[in-house]
Amino acid sequence: MKTKEQIASQEVQSDSIKISGAEAVIRCLLAEGVDLIYGYPGGAIMPVYDELYKFQDKLNHILTRHEQGATHAAQGYARTSGKVGVAIATSGPGATNLVTGIADAQIDSTPMVCITGQVGSHLLGSDAFQETDIIGISTPVTKWNYQITKASEIPEIFAKAFYIARSGRPGPVLIDITKDAQFDTFDFTYKKCKGVRSYKPVSPLDTHAVTQAAELINQAKKPFIVWGQGVILGSAEEEFKAFVEKSGIPAAWTILGLSALPTAHPLNVGMVGMHGNYGPNLLTNECDLLIAVGMRFDDRVTGNLETYAKQAKIIHFEIDPAEINKNVSVDVPVLGDCKESLQALIPLVQKKSHDQWLGRFDELMKVEVTEVIDKDLRPEKEGLTMGEVIVSINKHTKGDAVLVTDVGQHQMVACRYTEFARSRSNVTSGGLGTMGFALPAALGAKMGTPEREVVAVIGDGGYQMTIQELGTIFQTQTAVKIVVLNNEFLGMVRQWQQLFFDKRYASTEMVNPDFVAIAKGYYLDAQKVDKRENLDAAVAEMIASDKPYFLEVCVEKEDNVFPMIPTGASVSDIRLK
Repeated sequence: MKTKEQIASQEVQSDSIKISGAEAVIRCLLAEGVDLIYGYPGGAIMPVYDELYKFQDKLNHILTRHEQGATHAAQGYARTSGKVGVAIATSGPGATNLVTGIADAQIDSTPMVCITGQVGSHLLGSDAFQETDIIGISTPVTKWNYQITKASEIPEIFAKAFYIARSGRPGPVLIDITKDAQFDTFDFTYKKCKGVRSYKPVSPLDTHAVTQAAELINQAKKPFIVWGQGVILGSAEEEFKAFVEKSGIPAAWTILGLSALPTAHPLNVGMVGMHGNYGPNLLTNECDLLIAVGMRFDDRVTGNLETYAKQAKIIHFEIDPAEINKNVSVDVPVLGDCKESLQALIPLVQKKSHDQWLGRFDELMKVEVTEVIDKDLRPEKEGLTMGEVIVSINKHTKGDAVLVTDVGQHQMVACRYTEFARSRSNVTSGGLGTMGFALPAALGAKMGTPEREVVAVIGDGGYQMTIQELGTIFQTQTAVKIVVLNNEFLGMVRQWQQLFFDKRYASTEMVNPDFVAIAKGYYLDAQKVDKRENLDAAVAEMIASDKPYFLEVCVEKEDNVFPMIPTGASVSDIRLK
């Protein structure tokens, strides 16, 4: 038997060595450049954890307090680092607890590899203790999944999993490994995957489509760009900025695209969607050309499809062929990696300014400032608003922090008012809208970019869904700054109940615990603010700390988030109050 020291000294290699399936799992991870994983041990994955112990000088395992926390932490890590996040769990409930995070990663295109243990292959289908068909369960929410029943399959499947997870439109992959496959030995070699038959992650660039797009852009009088996360996933921020500046076209973002272009950029006109800015939503239905870059025309962006941008020609830069014409019919689809597509487009685009058209956005922003923003940021009411808290965070982070948000009113307010100077700075649950996302995701985000300040802004409802991850933050001493905006309501649901259900607040009022006492129970520095005059000093103290820090801010109980497009309404029906 090899000693721990002998094993630790062995480098991952292509030469054949006889090892167990469990050791092969670790060597595959190291070969793919993984140095950090999140997980929770159990019986069916114990052989892999035994090998983790032996390789702990090369592979750091973070013990989360729940398997869902492991997936969200892996997501946060992937979103800030640009690497593949990795989560690991045992069979049965351990595996099913991963599913929410996997589904979240699938819809938000986050590269992740999840590894689950499984009962012995001879027990499959027998309803053995902690047996669950995780392959069947996870099939609809993974980019690919596979059950390993023989140790010899491990290298090829892991190589394929990482390739699929990170290539093209990224996404989550799940590998389920029976316990006997972890124990069995075989001759191990590892070769990275460079392609999978019938899987074409990126379409070849269609130069004719790029030329058509350039012609429409050069002819347009009132063009409008909407960009999404594809710009970030494609590492195309510089190309996108060059395109925007050369074309002179006003550009707006989806919440997952936020931070790809600095907030202060003069052609950045704000957010589209249900709680987006007034001008970008209204003028979607006035532009003569809509240029969508790396976004998927989600229903929260488009509102009623029957009335969405019907007057405009539409160009769609998109990596995933399944998204073309799925929700919105387009005139010029430009399939492929947006970095490559934009590089080809920029020389064909005429340098222009659209001052009069841009002025329309400025006019409508002035309306929004008077009707909404001034009330959010300079309120006359006694209680604190969520917007005030975000402004204070901006002041002390100077646009350089990573913002991690949960789901609800605070999410929309934070996305609207946070200032960003760098890309990969906004981490949120966009498509699935997962309450409980932010706390573990912030842990992962900080580990993915330890040199940056990471601030989690969370509502009192979502916070309590994964509050146990305070234990992980304490144990790892990860310097996450946690801000809970406490309005003692499930705020977004309450807002809908107020506006559309005659104020019948059914099951939305929260009776909350002493959040500060709970944070201090986890040995975290913590304080509570309920007066405006104390807010700025408290935020300053939090940001100045080099340790994890918890700040509870009591905000107005029944504040609403505006503008708002009611469900099923047109973007033209956006409400300011």
